[in-house]
Amino acid sequence: MIKRFEANKARLRRHQRIRRHFAGTSSRPRLNIFRSGHHIYAQIIDDSIGQTLVAASSMDESLKSFKPEQSSSAPKASKVSEPAPEAEVVEAAAEAPAKKGKGAKQPRTAPPVAEKKVKKSPVEQLAGIANNRKVAVAREVGKIVAQRAKEKGIAQVVFDRGGYAYHGRVAALAEGAREGGLNF
Repeated sequence: MIKRFEANKARLRRHQRIRRHFAGTSSRPRLNIFRSGHHIYAQIIDDSIGQTLVAASSMDESLKSFKPEQSSSAPKASKVSEPAPEAEVVEAAAEAPAKKGKGAKQPRTAPPVAEKKVKKSPVEQLAGIANNRKVAVAREVGKIVAQRAKEKGIAQVVFDRGGYAYHGRVAALAEGAREGGLNF
């Protein structure tokens, strides 16, 4: 019999495995995330008393008419780089008369140097998908949760990604909550 992969059961197993290592307390409650195909939900939960302290979702009335702001994506100017030293050696070799035979020495070229990538901040990493409506709404949900938590006097939380990968909407919600002033 063929065994079917059930994504939600796998996510629930991951969530239970993650939850074994932390729980929300009254001093540092748990920020839990659930996402469906259309919406995203966030709750701040005190596990010691089993109570939801703050909640927000993409179904809130304040987000019904939300429009993500369109970033002005002006055409990027192409970089004009100076020729590398390797290119000069190759050009000089092309101009010199080519020697034929066994003893002909060819000029050596240096191997290309790999450029190190500059580490991007989490906000910069989300820039590529920030215009996506679901991602923009998730970020706003994070800001709303943080605002409501501040009103209740909650500043620090434990982040529970709910078994989802920290990517896309989950990461956007977390960044929105951080922008709103939550520490985790």
